[in-house]
Amino acid sequence: MEKEQKDEGYFDKTQTLKDAGMIEFSVPCHRPSSSEQRKEEEPHELLVPDLCSLPLTPPTAVDCNFTCYFAPDFMKPDHDQYVYRHPNGLCVIGLASTHVALKGNRVKTVDFNVGKSNRSEIKVSGKRKRNAQRFEPNTALCKVSTSNGDTSYIVRCCVKGSLLEVNERLIKQADLLNSSADREGYIAIIMPTPTDWIKAKNQLLSLEEFKKLRGLC
Repeated sequence: MEKEQKDEGYFDKTQTLKDAGMIEFSVPCHRPSSSEQRKEEEPHELLVPDLCSLPLTPPTAVDCNFTCYFAPDFMKPDHDQYVYRHPNGLCVIGLASTHVALKGNRVKTVDFNVGKSNRSEIKVSGKRKRNAQRFEPNTALCKVSTSNGDTSYIVRCCVKGSLLEVNERLIKQADLLNSSADREGYIAIIMPTPTDWIKAKNQLLSLEEFKKLRGLC
């Protein structure tokens, strides 16, 4: 009984000294090895990018989702058009910023009633793209008229393929060509076959080649 009281007194005294900070219990300290430290740093490097390597402006949706090609002087001088190729094969057709219609002019109207049919009346449906018409690279898609007198310009397909849709917004909002010809102001979407695309690609310029040609670098 006397021994138990001594033990209890010892533990009480030890606890008191511990609470007062007079006794420190040593805890084993694990120092990570260089390989373990490297493993901890790798996720941080993946999640937190190097600020110095980031671009000044974030990439656009076009930059992320499309490969940009250009058809300079297509059929006529200064009739520059772009072809944005999506990985699924779709090609978005439009006017490049260097197109003569956008140089010092403002587009007033866009008319899809060219050739033998009104392109805006072509309605494609289903997975098999029923009613889609196949056009040649030089087939007219629309006529663009500017504020510079009665001047108008023909926009063409640039690639051989099936016309899936035209940008009907341009009929009432032709100003989209003035503000965002490379985005909301696109002209049409065409689906070429893999064989037709290979042939068309050989006639087009990459973004870097086009910039060098037009002195945009």
